[in-house]
Amino acid sequence: MPASAPAVVWRKSRRVVMAGLHRGSRCAHYTIARGRSLAMSTHPPLELSHTTLSEEDALRFLEGHRIRLGSRTMDPKAQIVGEFVKSIRKPGYFPPLPELRQQLRTMVTLMDEPAPALERVEDVRIPAPAGEIPARVYAPRRGSAPLPMVAYFHGGGWVQGDLETHHGLCARLARHAGVLVVAVDYRLAPEHKFPAAVDDCLAAYRWLRTRGRDLGGDAGRVAVAGDSAGGNLSAVVSQLAAAGGTPVPTCQALIYPAVDFSFETDSHRELADGHVIPRDRIVWYAEQYLRDDKDKADLRASPLRTPSLAGQPPALIVTAGFDPLRDEGRAYADRLRAAGVDVVYREYPGQIHAFVSLTKAIPQGMAATLEVAEFLHRWLG
Repeated sequence: MPASAPAVVWRKSRRVVMAGLHRGSRCAHYTIARGRSLAMSTHPPLELSHTTLSEEDALRFLEGHRIRLGSRTMDPKAQIVGEFVKSIRKPGYFPPLPELRQQLRTMVTLMDEPAPALERVEDVRIPAPAGEIPARVYAPRRGSAPLPMVAYFHGGGWVQGDLETHHGLCARLARHAGVLVVAVDYRLAPEHKFPAAVDDCLAAYRWLRTRGRDLGGDAGRVAVAGDSAGGNLSAVVSQLAAAGGTPVPTCQALIYPAVDFSFETDSHRELADGHVIPRDRIVWYAEQYLRDDKDKADLRASPLRTPSLAGQPPALIVTAGFDPLRDEGRAYADRLRAAGVDVVYREYPGQIHAFVSLTKAIPQGMAATLEVAEFLHRWLG
């Protein structure tokens, strides 16, 4: 195995693209040893280059050193991606916001499949009380009949993420579900603290319910969907719609949602040093997003704490077995089901957080995407 080894991208040719990292012309070398994490000798900001490694060699390297948690065994592709992510982070260090946000864009560009071609992809602006909200419309086909709509709220810890980081995912959902997806580029923290993101997402959803026909959508059939922080916002919008007299979403698809700021579940404890979002990063995101500790109890931040979930829309909740957010997602599914809501709960036991956005590196992310698309198609018709 080469000594310079970091991000992994699986291709149909069964080749793995390992992204070596460089600062100018000097390589940031990695020490690779069985049973050890990748140890990096320098720290980002860095540029990406590529070397290749066969998938067979990558799996052979992991043999005997697979990550396990109870009955779960991490997908080897997810494990190598997770090791890469851990290797380029220094615990407790968070780069300046522009660099942090660019890191996510670069990671998705490298590790996600290209977006499928659609009949129409259009950037629009949605009017809202705090100012216009940028959004992107994904239409799988043209025609006179309005399409059911999905308001999509991206992940990224309320700090990262934008229309570009989730472009491929939204395009795939539009194509495979046969719906008009509207990706909402809500305001980010810490420049815009809680509840700015909630206000933007709720305003966008309400606008689709009243003016969605302007985009070619059916205002009578509107779902919400999102991953991670976007799953949180989808759950919150569903609850606020029910409480505020707005028609509730036709359905909701929550992908590894963050639904409680207590961080006290078993998965948070077991995976505190986990891949992609270790505990220090989760706490940091919360500090950037919330105004103070009192906000943790606000139902617009922690929708799992809502006393009654009766009347909520049908839900698909997807979680990953090696994700600290796993147990709160399952708890939310259990509470919805107990309230009489139609719920599909699906755990991908070998996966890590964010795998749905890394479909080239982790092919099971595509399977999960298709499951979300099938759910949306079934309820939106």
